[in-house]
Amino acid sequence: MVTTTSNLYSQKKSVQAVKTSQPIVIDGKLDESIWQEALPASDFIMFEPDNGQREFNDRKTEVKILYSDNSIYIGAILYDNPNLINKEITQRDRFGVSDHFGVFINGFNDGQQDFRFFVSASGVQMDCLATENNEDFSWDAIWDSKVQITDYGWVVEMEIPFAALRFSKEDSQTWGLNILREIRRDRQKFTWSFIDRNIGNVINQAGVLTGIENIKPPTRLFFIPYTSGYVESSATNTISTAKVGMDIKYGINDSFTLDAILVPDFGQAAFDNVVLNLGPFEQQFNENRPFFTEGTDLFSKGDLLYSRRIGGPPSTYPATNEGEQVVEYPNTVNLLNAVKISGRTDDGLGIGFLNAITEKTTARVLNTQNNESRNVVVEPLSNYNILVFDQRFNKNSSVSFINTNVTRVGDFRDANVSAVIFDINTSGNKYNVSGDLKMSSIYDAENSNGFSGYFNVAKTFGKSRYGIATKYVSEQFDINDLGINFVTNYHNIYAYYNYRILNPTKRYNSFRVNTDYYIEIENTTGKLQEHWLKANINSTTLKNDYIGYNLLISPVQTFNFYESRVSGRVLAIPENVYANIFFSSNYNRKFALDIEPNIRIFKQENRINYNFFVSPRYRFNDRLTLIYSANYNRQNSDIGWVDFMNDDIILAERNRSTFTNSLTGKYAINDKMTLNLTSRHYFSFAENIKFHTLLEDGSFEENQNYTTDKDVNFNLWNFDLSYSWWFAPGSQITALYRNNAQDFTNDINKNYGSNVSNLFETNLNHVFSISLRYFIDYNKAKNWIKKA
Repeated sequence: MVTTTSNLYSQKKSVQAVKTSQPIVIDGKLDESIWQEALPASDFIMFEPDNGQREFNDRKTEVKILYSDNSIYIGAILYDNPNLINKEITQRDRFGVSDHFGVFINGFNDGQQDFRFFVSASGVQMDCLATENNEDFSWDAIWDSKVQITDYGWVVEMEIPFAALRFSKEDSQTWGLNILREIRRDRQKFTWSFIDRNIGNVINQAGVLTGIENIKPPTRLFFIPYTSGYVESSATNTISTAKVGMDIKYGINDSFTLDAILVPDFGQAAFDNVVLNLGPFEQQFNENRPFFTEGTDLFSKGDLLYSRRIGGPPSTYPATNEGEQVVEYPNTVNLLNAVKISGRTDDGLGIGFLNAITEKTTARVLNTQNNESRNVVVEPLSNYNILVFDQRFNKNSSVSFINTNVTRVGDFRDANVSAVIFDINTSGNKYNVSGDLKMSSIYDAENSNGFSGYFNVAKTFGKSRYGIATKYVSEQFDINDLGINFVTNYHNIYAYYNYRILNPTKRYNSFRVNTDYYIEIENTTGKLQEHWLKANINSTTLKNDYIGYNLLISPVQTFNFYESRVSGRVLAIPENVYANIFFSSNYNRKFALDIEPNIRIFKQENRINYNFFVSPRYRFNDRLTLIYSANYNRQNSDIGWVDFMNDDIILAERNRSTFTNSLTGKYAINDKMTLNLTSRHYFSFAENIKFHTLLEDGSFEENQNYTTDKDVNFNLWNFDLSYSWWFAPGSQITALYRNNAQDFTNDINKNYGSNVSNLFETNLNHVFSISLRYFIDYNKAKNWIKKA
């Protein structure tokens, strides 16, 4: 039954699930008689833009819930004019321009994490694990759904197996529940349980699902064998390879799951958006490998895990003798296997364990005098480990302990990092106190220990919100064996204030003003590393066009402690001002446009940076969409390190231009089958106009004796065309054609067309691959065997 009161806003809603023994066919019709026995969850309330507005009479929503021994069933009737329903077909986990229906389930009713299941009006599934600050759509559950467009709106029917959820062992279950409906044409979102935008916390404003009793989840054991084949062709040779492997998911108990990969294959992961990197730090890449993106919320606690370290470049480079040179150096280290265990107890204790092993890897060094070569170990057999304990309490707070460890066989560097993190909200979710303490230890020729600490206090409710935070990082703090951290040895203060509207005005659906102040001071010298004030406005018009403005002022000279590549030597950064405008038109229209110009002006002769980004998109119909993006960046009189000459640090004053063009598109054959295109051409050149010597105070003077050619011309091309078919729940066939090319030279060529021609003519590589993954549920496979 449904609990209703005259006050839909303060009363926590409750709906009761009805037990069914008759089979439910997932066809979007709700024609089984048992549906008539369940009372509907109704009286939805707008979440945005007009927070608190009751649903409209002609767009009412009614949701009924059943359950069996194995699954929970959701049946929803969404009233509307069927001719106005948006229903673009997209890839799985892509929302697109479509109406949506979603169910948010929290099996522990602890206000901390939801299992969210969405389906669009075109029948496309989306699912994620959601915490208060993150939605992880890389998590994919196995569930079934069907939609039907009717003459009174549309109907949704879902079956979510209990094996896809986590919940307590109680005989009588009480789950946190919220239900969402999005009417895309008006950009309106309604929820069953009212979510007050005055309050920063969303999940614990859910209602309650009762009535589920005496359920015994089946054994959660899933096998996902795969096979893949690759043909790679370049100007010099053609190579064919084949791989066979398996992913395993095992429910250790009702709450904990083991994930393992045997003989991993990441050959079809998305390509990296590599850039010409002239700075002192490595480029950070997104993680595109499914094992390291799916269900990793626990492991991301404390920002100590940068999973690209696992199977990334080797950690050392060969030392060479006179007359030797490195002729073969691997870009990556092979991952042998990986396993992760994660889950949460009835008392709210989350436990996560991840372990991965990479193989011994060598580089080849050639003696040019006698033509003899030797292999040098650049990465030994290595073990990567992360352990997390995360205790939730009061339905809105948590304390966590995290430890990461890297152990390399032999006399190679080992590392260990530990952290304690807390995030505490008051009972009304009006104020927040958060922080951490982290310790790092490095074990190599010179052992070192470091630490960092962070503390933040904030008001998190109402139209006006503010906070202040501070951080201290010691010089020896180092998490880079399994994490990523660029700057150390500083302390800072960060203060912020923002104001937002919670309901539409005469001009805006949403409007928010943010102001920020930041100061960062190097510990040893007391010099400023950063110092700025920022103001920005984010707004959405009544026509659902987005407009944003930003202004950042760095009012005093600061110092870069890393550009010189020499410890203790600094480069002075002059006062500067940055501004940008961003406009994004409503994607509901067939033609939409994103555009952003920005500029940064330095208090230094001729030094100015400007950037222009434009991205038109066109939706031809519900199946076909193309998006083009172009970005031009110009840096005039940019200053950066290029070389050493005797004891001098040589800086280049350079003009740099960067052009990035990309095209993405999809054609949906149906809601399970898509063709997908991703292409990118990146072209950047840096032309040195003067050379300077860095002085002790961070300034510089012209050096006319340095004449080495340090100009750079870099081109990169990537192209992916793929076909994807989800032919059964959890089972997929993917065919991919990929080509790529790269060209790096010291000869500047400013002709764009000539750069493209040279890139394609000299070193274009081609890859064709096909992969088959098949999902096997142990419970069904057991029945297959019995029948056989």
